[in-house]
Amino acid sequence: MTQQRENHREDVAGRANVEDTPELLAYYEDLDRLGAGALWTVANKIEPWEPQSQSVPVVWRYRDLRDNVLRSVDLVTPEKAGRRVVYLRNPGRGDVAAAVGWLYAGLQVMNPGEVASAHRHSASAIRFIMEGSGAFTVVDGHKMTLGANDFVLTPNGTWHEHGVEATGTPCIWQDGLDIPFVNAMEANFYEVHPDLRQAVGHKVDDMTKTWGNPGLRPMGQGWSHGYSPMFKYEWAPTYESLLKYASCTDGSPFDGVLMEYVNPVTNGPVMQTMGASMQMLRPGERTKAHRHTGSGLFHVAKGGGHSIINGKRYDWQEHDIFCVPSWAWHEHVNGSDRDDACLFCLSDLPVMRALGLYREQALGENGGFQPLL
Repeated sequence: MTQQRENHREDVAGRANVEDTPELLAYYEDLDRLGAGALWTVANKIEPWEPQSQSVPVVWRYRDLRDNVLRSVDLVTPEKAGRRVVYLRNPGRGDVAAAVGWLYAGLQVMNPGEVASAHRHSASAIRFIMEGSGAFTVVDGHKMTLGANDFVLTPNGTWHEHGVEATGTPCIWQDGLDIPFVNAMEANFYEVHPDLRQAVGHKVDDMTKTWGNPGLRPMGQGWSHGYSPMFKYEWAPTYESLLKYASCTDGSPFDGVLMEYVNPVTNGPVMQTMGASMQMLRPGERTKAHRHTGSGLFHVAKGGGHSIINGKRYDWQEHDIFCVPSWAWHEHVNGSDRDDACLFCLSDLPVMRALGLYREQALGENGGFQPLL
C-alpha cells in the first residue's frame, strides 16, 4: 500500500498507476466523445492525499499600492466605475480574481462628498478602514460612521452604500468579499437600488449602540438573520479587549493573543461564509508553526514583523495585507521588542467548520506532526 501511495505521489499528471496502451487511449477518446472519462486518469488530481491550494503566499505592500489607489480618483468616477477599487490578485487564483482561496479583496478610495450607488448582492462583504476621516456606510437604512481600523459588515442581500462626508478627507478601505465562493456555487445576484440611494431610517450608529454592549443584550429585541446585527466593530474597544485578555493569559503558542469577532445573538461568526478575528503579538513574540484548512487574509492593523509561510519569510508593516493559503505552514513574528503588533484576519473558517472540513495540525518539536484537532 505504501508503494502504491508513492506511485500516486510521483505521477505529476495526477493519473493512477496505469500504463497507456493503444487500446486504453482509444477507450479514453471514446469516453471523451460521450462527455465522460475514466476516473483513474484524474483521481489523484481531484482527490489529493492532502489539500493542495492553488493560492500562493503574497504580501501586498501598502506603500507600493497607495499612490496607485489614489491615482484612480483622477481616472474614473464612482458613477462610471460602479466601485472605484483596485483588487488584489493572487497569481494562483487569477482565473477567479481571488486574493486567496475563495476570498476576494480590494482597496477602495473615495473623496469627500462622494457616495457610491446603493446596491445589494448575494456575496457577503466587510470593509476595513485604513485611512481618512468621514467615511460612512449605510446598510438597510442603518448608517455607520467609520474610523481607522474599524470594520463594517454588508451582509448578503442587504442594501448598502458607502461614502465620505463633505467635511471629511480622502478615505481608503479594504474590501473583503466571498465573491469567488458564491460564484463557484453559481448563486450570485447583483441589483442596483431603484432610487440609487437609500433613506437613513434609524439613529446613526444605532446597531453598534444596541448590540455592542459587552455582556448585555437588548431586552425584547429579536434578530433572525444569519449574520450579526452589530454591522460595525470599532477598533478602540477591540484593542482594549486584546490588552485585557493579554494581561491574564499566555495566549496561544500558535496565534498569540487571538480573539474572534462574534455575532452577539449566536456567539458564532459575524457572517455565515466569512469570519473575522484580531490577534496581538506581544513585543518580541514568535508563534509556533501550524497549518489548518481554510484561507486567511491578514491586514496589519498595528506594528510590523514577518511571517514564515511554507518555509519562506514574508516581511510586513502597518496596512500591508498578506495571505496564508489553506493547509500552509505558518508562524508570525513581532519585529519589535517594545510594541505589540496586531493582525486583522478575514477567513473562510465558518464554511470549513459548518461543513465539517476544518482540520488543524502543529509542526512538532522533533520535526514530526502533532494533530491539534
